[in-house]
Amino acid sequence: MTEVYFQDTTIRDGAQSLWAYNIRTGMIAPVCAQLDDAGFEAIELGGPIELPKCVKELREDPWERYRLIIPKFKRTPLRLVHGTRSGFAIYPDALHQLFDTCMANVGVKEVRISDSWNDAADWAWRVKQAKAAGLKPIINLIYTVSPRHTDEYYAAKILEAKSLDVYRVIFKDPGGILTPERTKTAVPAILKAAGDMTVELHTHCTTGLGTLCCLEAIKAGMLHINTAIPPLADGSGNPSLFNVAMNARALGYKTMIDEEPLREASKFLAACARQENLPVGKTPEYDYAQYVHQIPGGMISNLRHQLSRVGMAHKIDQTLEEAAQVRADFGYPIMVTPLSQFVGSQAAINVIVGERYKQVTDQTIEYAMGIWGKEGAEFMDKNAKEKILNRPRAKEIAGRPHPTDTLEELRKKYGGKNDQELLLRFFSSKEDVDKMYAAGPARSFTDNGNPLLNLVGELSKQADRSSVFIQRPGFSLRLEKRRSV
Repeated sequence: MTEVYFQDTTIRDGAQSLWAYNIRTGMIAPVCAQLDDAGFEAIELGGPIELPKCVKELREDPWERYRLIIPKFKRTPLRLVHGTRSGFAIYPDALHQLFDTCMANVGVKEVRISDSWNDAADWAWRVKQAKAAGLKPIINLIYTVSPRHTDEYYAAKILEAKSLDVYRVIFKDPGGILTPERTKTAVPAILKAAGDMTVELHTHCTTGLGTLCCLEAIKAGMLHINTAIPPLADGSGNPSLFNVAMNARALGYKTMIDEEPLREASKFLAACARQENLPVGKTPEYDYAQYVHQIPGGMISNLRHQLSRVGMAHKIDQTLEEAAQVRADFGYPIMVTPLSQFVGSQAAINVIVGERYKQVTDQTIEYAMGIWGKEGAEFMDKNAKEKILNRPRAKEIAGRPHPTDTLEELRKKYGGKNDQELLLRFFSSKEDVDKMYAAGPARSFTDNGNPLLNLVGELSKQADRSSVFIQRPGFSLRLEKRRSV
């Protein structure tokens, strides 16, 4: 019986796609052992964009998170996601190397490497850095729809990845725009080119077709599938492990996974979602618009988050329509981090301001200049490009040199008690890091479903309080800390 293997994306891609990375350490720690016991080939943990989210918004120390949770994974390799441009600014090469090294030092074993243009030259230097840090490099071969992104294109790219001596390749569909029909032709072409190298499938359920694509890939011989567990599966996230495994077994395959511990983990995460009013992934109705704007799942949740912060959450559909126009103006880039964020953020700005390109981000200007890839500047709409570059800020950016700071220069510039704190300061600021430390330890969560009990539990842990008093109509509660005699 043919075996199917799974890689878990719950606490990384699931959290990014559905919760805009609003997953807390106290939500992750209780499910680590259960994820570890299930028999995944690998578990995704995080990436550089997680650092500023933790520091600035959650006020949680990501390094303390890693120190707490990584020892709980006794058998499953942990995976980092870190591309050639894993953020929204151009970083010095030494910074990329430092992040890989720090993550390897805390126990991560593998790293997924994306390049926004599937450029083998850019893959190469990140692969070299990964190996220098002791990480196994995995290339993300990013799927998109355009006249030049044919099955032959992807087969050729697989050969380029193989020439770099990487551990694996992932056929990555961040926008959930792969169809079962295209899977039937693309997967055989990719597997033929890959030979004996393992290729995984990573797709999303944004169009409702993610699970069907997984099953077609399995039937075509791609037997390593990225999935998540509910509530951080489906919707704009990855397919549900439970659903893919069930259907694979119905097709006659043997699934190499133990689902029992995962059901307990799913139950706990669902309780966290209820307590924090976080969304639960659901299979969406088919939406052809996804093939037009091609915004990835993680970006959709972030767009909603951005719009809600300015009271415009109701304009998400208008923003997605605008994203389709912005993508066309940008020359149809592959919609993956960071290019998808550039397109989506600029679309949101256009909607909020009410005029296209009246205000633009620095990244939009850099894109038009070719800083984020020569293809971007080459294929961009000429009128949009002129409007974007015809402003004083563009002249300022044009005069900036590419950052080439060495590690010692980074240490001198950002300080910190160690390299981990240096990275936190780089991705946020010294002031934000100080506020994060001042916020105290991370919150804990339970699945008892009783918000009052959870509140009392959290308040009782605060060392600067000697009493807690809660009052509401018909009910009062006082708790006091008393010194024993």
